[in-house]
Amino acid sequence: MAATRFWDALSPRAREALRGAGAPVVIRPGAFLMREHTRASQVFVVRAGAVRVWVDRDGEIAILDVLGAGDLVGEVEAADGGIRHANVEAMTRVEALVLPAARLRSVLDAQPGAAWAVAAVLAERLRDANELRAAHFPDEPERRLASRLLRLVERFGTPFKEERPDGVTAEGVHVQVPISQQDLARWTGMGRRKVAQILAAEPLRDEVAVTRNGIVVRSAGALRRLAGGD
Repeated sequence: MAATRFWDALSPRAREALRGAGAPVVIRPGAFLMREHTRASQVFVVRAGAVRVWVDRDGEIAILDVLGAGDLVGEVEAADGGIRHANVEAMTRVEALVLPAARLRSVLDAQPGAAWAVAAVLAERLRDANELRAAHFPDEPERRLASRLLRLVERFGTPFKEERPDGVTAEGVHVQVPISQQDLARWTGMGRRKVAQILAAEPLRDEVAVTRNGIVVRSAGALRRLAGGD
């Protein structure tokens, strides 16, 4: 199932209302949109770029998600007024719309059906978290890794064509987000060595390559089968 994008779920009138209520910002790579354990009232709608959502537990980093264009960030704290539960850090140059949580709630109240866009995002993220937890029982590291890679393909993938040594033109997807094997390990709850082993073995050995500048996926079908899809 494709990830739910907050912006896409809004009506044109709701989008226009949010543009009027917020302010455009540009965030450099490595800068934080939000920090864990702080209290803040702002929410962000990512318009371009990629951010990673992560927590620090006794010096160990766990990545919770990687979000991109159309995604809403900070919706949990906007709903309950609580303390930030995670860090949100720009992985690339990010363009976003920022507005106070109270203003977001006012826009949602004034636009019929707009609150369902937030509900859809929350439901999708809860489903995703449950799926990741369920994959640990029994432990299925290949399935966990494949599902994370598919998420990146859905959010950031750009189709490309390449000519193989046998002269056949093949199609693939390039994920232009700087995410390392260590990042994938932190996102899937396994060691970096295990991630490397899965990528080096069948069925992903010739189909997925993780490089410094992004990920090359030559067969999304292989990922879907490994993730338990058709």
